[in-house]
Amino acid sequence: MTDREILQTDTVVIGAGIVGLAVARKLAMQGGEVLVLEASGHFGEGLSSRNSEVIHAGIYYPDNSVKARLCVRGRHLLYDFCRQRHIGHRKTGKWIVARGQAQQDTLANIGRQAGRNGVELQRVTRKRLKEALPGVAAEEALYSPQTGIVDSHGVMVSLLGELEDHGGQLVCHAPVEHAVSDGRQHRLWVGGQAPCELVARRVVNAAGLEAVPLATHWHGAAGVVVPQQWLARGVYFSYSGHHPFTSLIYPVPEPGGLGVHLTLDLAGQARFGPDVEWIESVDFSVDPGRARVFAEGIRQWWPDLDESRLQPAYAGIRPKLAGPDGGFADFRIDGEQDHGIPGLVHLFGIESPGLTACLAIADEVAEKLGD
Repeated sequence: MTDREILQTDTVVIGAGIVGLAVARKLAMQGGEVLVLEASGHFGEGLSSRNSEVIHAGIYYPDNSVKARLCVRGRHLLYDFCRQRHIGHRKTGKWIVARGQAQQDTLANIGRQAGRNGVELQRVTRKRLKEALPGVAAEEALYSPQTGIVDSHGVMVSLLGELEDHGGQLVCHAPVEHAVSDGRQHRLWVGGQAPCELVARRVVNAAGLEAVPLATHWHGAAGVVVPQQWLARGVYFSYSGHHPFTSLIYPVPEPGGLGVHLTLDLAGQARFGPDVEWIESVDFSVDPGRARVFAEGIRQWWPDLDESRLQPAYAGIRPKLAGPDGGFADFRIDGEQDHGIPGLVHLFGIESPGLTACLAIADEVAEKLGD
């Protein structure tokens, strides 16, 4: 390590996913040199390219949680960001559908929680539901007019462009192998194509799936309480050909996720997912055989599904801070106030609604870093 070139900069953001780019853009707009270090060869190749591209309303999260607050604020910021920059997006609306009394009771609880989060939902009974979604089998639904979809790649391209406009720089093939914090100085050992030792005044760990492993080996940071991380893989299946839907459709939630739901891309193609599968190590493979299980779940609310048109699409992984029996776990945005180390912020458990909340997360990081 000692023979590496030593370089100095003001601020380093580790990870060039949508959250890392949003954070870097925000910090660059405030002044000072900002470098984004990305281990892979391109920005957004990790979790940011493997989500449903849904702009969430902020319905499900507990009162006063960071997820609830940043999702609701982030939704407004992201819609404005996309409108102003002509990035593809659409408020499709979202239906949460229920069958049977137990699911209807759950639906009522969801409506109350959404109201406490400041999210307005419309309760729809069976007659109206049959008119709006004639192919869907449900007795009751909640409709969210603020839910939508977005071109997440377009958002990242714009974030990167504005980062560079303010003097920031993205460096790919630059994995952070080792880090030490000492007072107001942070030393990063960077591998890849041009190994170096990078000294920075401020560092943000936005490494997604690698954020917890990196923090675990962050020396000189004894005050950081690093959480345990669980991995929840969710696979998606696309649906070839015509379908009758123009809005997103979700069943009532299941443990670990929101159930196998229908989302749309901006071209109108339907895809279903994600499901929830707890895994031990990072694996983005999709088993085509899971189509049968998907079909069984989807037919609970769409009996006319043609299973033969389900095609394996892709998988994402959620870096969760609670396991299968752990219940809700919030975002953790750990700054000096949390661990006592100036100029260091760790982002832990940034799963859904990280895309929706990315601009609000960036504001929160900037506030925690102060100057």
